[in-house]
Amino acid sequence: MGFVHSACISSMVALLLLLALSWGIQMTAAAGEGGGRSSDGQCDHKPSLDPRPHSVSILEFGAVADGKTMNTVAFQNAIFYLKSFADKGGAQLYVPPGKWLTGSFNLTSHLTLFLAKGATILGSQVNQSHWDVVEPLPSYGRGIELPGARYRSLINGYKLRDVVITGDEGSIDGQGKVWWDWFNARSLNYSRPHLVELVQCEDIVVSNLTFLNAPAYSIHPVYCSNVLVQNISISTPSESPGTVGIVPDSSNNICIEDSTIETGHDAIALKSGWDEYGISYNRPTMHVHVRDVHLKSSSGACIALGSEMSGGISDVQGDDIRMHDSRGGIELRTNRGRGGYIRRVFFSNVQMEEVEVGLVARGDMGDHPDDGFDREAVPVVQGITFRDVVGLKVGLAGNFTGAEGIRFGTICLLNVTLTSGEPWVCSGVDGFSEDGDRVSGTVPGTGECREEFFVVL
Repeated sequence: MGFVHSACISSMVALLLLLALSWGIQMTAAAGEGGGRSSDGQCDHKPSLDPRPHSVSILEFGAVADGKTMNTVAFQNAIFYLKSFADKGGAQLYVPPGKWLTGSFNLTSHLTLFLAKGATILGSQVNQSHWDVVEPLPSYGRGIELPGARYRSLINGYKLRDVVITGDEGSIDGQGKVWWDWFNARSLNYSRPHLVELVQCEDIVVSNLTFLNAPAYSIHPVYCSNVLVQNISISTPSESPGTVGIVPDSSNNICIEDSTIETGHDAIALKSGWDEYGISYNRPTMHVHVRDVHLKSSSGACIALGSEMSGGISDVQGDDIRMHDSRGGIELRTNRGRGGYIRRVFFSNVQMEEVEVGLVARGDMGDHPDDGFDREAVPVVQGITFRDVVGLKVGLAGNFTGAEGIRFGTICLLNVTLTSGEPWVCSGVDGFSEDGDRVSGTVPGTGECREEFFVVL
């Protein structure tokens, strides 16, 4: 049946001008802080592909592009050498056409990793016992899949500044099938590695590349600031378990634009720590702009906020988003014990086709890292707006469901048209219909679309 202007939760038409004004104020404030978007809605952290003063080829360090020779030492030695140019304008590591097999290696500050057209960095498929292991992230207290440590990602950065990972349509292939098989067989010793993980880094650009077959996440900036991901393609098979595209995690000033992402699980997932560990670390994900992206998610959502959001998620803008052939469209996920918040979120100009569930906000999603979580740590979800959303062949238009002690306040829908086979599911939510009548779920409460929900205070 058709769905036009949700009878479940809507805001007043007059709010359109208010939202436009208030979001403009927020974008201006964020840009003034070095944010990921400018006052006209465009990303203001643009890549500079000007040549570095110094450049070397990976060939100069003995690398062999046959897809069989292990080149880990060559990459490590090349980057160690280029580290000496950090105070001289930085340097570039050039990867020419060919298949370059390697294990984990670390980047350095003021570096451009450039993959030529036809160049592919291949992740090693060596036995787990030969893969480096690192400590869990402090905001998680354990690996994403197993307690304890985790495997080091293929390409890593720690406390770096001014790093560009780019190319002329080159690719980075994690060859993740062996990891998916270990996961499915429950034979992993530690949690799976990612393709690219950057920890406590700033001024990062990832552009003009294809990322294939990640063991888990493709791009994971965590505790980072000023990150631009632009003009990339990410692809993992639909059957690959738990593979996620881009995961901004306890990071700020993030821009993701002009990209195509198809994954086994979530295409884009915003996170900020897990239960008591995320609450203690207390670093939110904020000032995120996603624009002009094409997304497909097989078993997750095209865009997910949470469920690991204990450090908070706020000030998120998404526009010009296309979603197709996916289980979920946009999902807000949380659970009792998470703490934290999801607030000031604004999505506009979203198109969906062949999506099982269009819009979701649920308070019963995700498990816990251990038994140490605080059940009284109740998350706050408020100030969420969806505007100009159109969907064809959507199975269930929306599911907005709070949970024990978790109430979603002020979810505002404006000009939402979803052609769906099932009606909306709503409970534990508040809002207003377009004629001004208040609409509530099963739990009484108060909520309205007010200016302060959409302006950085």
